[in-house]
Amino acid sequence: MKIYTKKGDKGTTSLLTGKRVKKDDPRLEAYGNVDELISYLGVIRDLTGEKYTHGMLLRIQNLLMRGASLLASEKPVPNLPKLSEDDIRILEKEIDRMNTQIPPLKHFILAGGDVHSSHCHVARTICRRAERWTAGVINPDDPGQQTVLQYLNRLSDYLFTLARFILYQNNKDETVWLSKD
Repeated sequence: MKIYTKKGDKGTTSLLTGKRVKKDDPRLEAYGNVDELISYLGVIRDLTGEKYTHGMLLRIQNLLMRGASLLASEKPVPNLPKLSEDDIRILEKEIDRMNTQIPPLKHFILAGGDVHSSHCHVARTICRRAERWTAGVINPDDPGQQTVLQYLNRLSDYLFTLARFILYQNNKDETVWLSKD
């Protein structure tokens, strides 16, 4: 199978249903941002020495591929694997688990202090961008797409907490935002 088809050379591409759209279509921007997030999570996973977190990030990448496929259609597509409420609950449990091990958040913090942690913050911002674009294109009649939006929302919280958790594990200080000079 060839990797190139030349079908997109004129600035269009196909959605999952076969419908052709311009490459600057908001739906493509939504699932393109999810794709960027998947790739960036690979960087974080490669930096992770802890087997448990490595496995968790791989699971998230796989679930995000599901989410991207769900966003690649303007209407529900039968038999596509979906994200579930359980997938969201797993993120919530992970956030709670890490929060029991790190100091309570008392200030706004800035990214920095550790390269691995900083990558988590970059991924968090990519996730928020994907969430914003997804909010603009989801089909309200498609519960699968609604769950993608919820998953992205919770995932950004997970990535924020993971960034803090990594700093704590490495005995690094958080950079507190100084609102005054």
